Amino acid sequence: MAGLNHTLALKKNLDQRARERFTSSLRAYTLVDLADQLRSDYSEEQTAVEHPHQSGEDVHRFLKSRDLFKWYSSLRCTAQELVWQSTLRALDEDRTTLAGLSGVTQVAPEKSAVGGSLALDPKLSLPSYIDTMDVHLMPGNYQGDREDVSVHPGAVYDNGLEVFSFGVMGEHLDDIGHSMANFTRLRWPGLTVDTVVDVGCTIGHNTLPWKQAFPDAQVYGLDIAAPCLRYGHARAESLGVAAHFRQANCDQLPFDDGSVDVVFSSMFLHELPRNVINDFFKEAYRILRPGGLIIHMELPPNEALAPYDAFYLDWDCFYNNEPFYKEFRDLSYPALCRDAGFDESAFFQATLPRYTYVDEQEFRDAIDRTASFDEDTGRLSDTITWYAFGSRKQG
Repeated sequence: MAGLNHTLALKKNLDQRARERFTSSLRAYTLVDLADQLRSDYSEEQTAVEHPHQSGEDVHRFLKSRDLFKWYSSLRCTAQELVWQSTLRALDEDRTTLAGLSGVTQVAPEKSAVGGSLALDPKLSLPSYIDTMDVHLMPGNYQGDREDVSVHPGAVYDNGLEVFSFGVMGEHLDDIGHSMANFTRLRWPGLTVDTVVDVGCTIGHNTLPWKQAFPDAQVYGLDIAAPCLRYGHARAESLGVAAHFRQANCDQLPFDDGSVDVVFSSMFLHELPRNVINDFFKEAYRILRPGGLIIHMELPPNEALAPYDAFYLDWDCFYNNEPFYKEFRDLSYPALCRDAGFDESAFFQATLPRYTYVDEQEFRDAIDRTASFDEDTGRLSDTITWYAFGSRKQG
């Protein structure tokens, strides 16, 4: 992919890069080494227990009083806060680059160098679950609280994710998008893909790979946060990828009935209240053409995991300002699809290696296997596997 770096070439001196490397390393140590020690100690404790834990809640209650868990959680929260602190410092030191983006944030489709567009809705109000908290401790959340730079929250998210992911999400932080788009391409080779809608796209990390996998398709990134969409549009233009960014609520999708081939989301559902999730699925069903696909990349459901793994992936719900996390993962994913109108027999799920880190044949082999769940599923590490689920609209 030609063009600028995914972080839109912020100017960072050696001190800033050192701060970011330290924070990434701290996160990697916490989520890999210290997490492995936590699991090992827990397993050792459980070997002599007459009645082993039956749920993630049991594991959580047991570990809350343990010093190692307190240390792990404290360090993980500190590292999360350092992600945003280091990012904000970089942005404050390079306001010139951010200010320069304003010239490409309102480009009309006919004037776009690559054919992309941006459409914002100034009358759209933010739902309370977005407007009243900083999700995953990100200062100002996706919509931001600074009016001086219109793309600031998008830049915070983009640069923060680079530090946050410590190198496991691909060169452009887009491996999830590549994995889901190419899974779709390979799993359903006869599927016509003319229109793709990525709902909850933030700045489009995982939107643009759909255009690369399906170059003739019209690809849309939808989000509620205008600053992220402005930045996402500027980023897409800089990378030479034609994508259309639209401001909209997920429970009121701006598309006609039966007009879309793929509805996609990535790590989005767990940030929604239950009633909004249900409404979103119904909207997705409405806009999909017969044969169309709904596909979500998320963490796997708790019912599919061993108690410890369920507990571990629910950590964010209790300590990272993501209050809907566990409630979502306690749901039945097949039931979510069925209740929206999808046929039960059309439900699918898969666990996939990272597409940009393996060869095509290894990825194809994974598609043919039944979804399997272990400690690598959804756990941010060099051995992570992505989880996907969804359904196809019959007819």
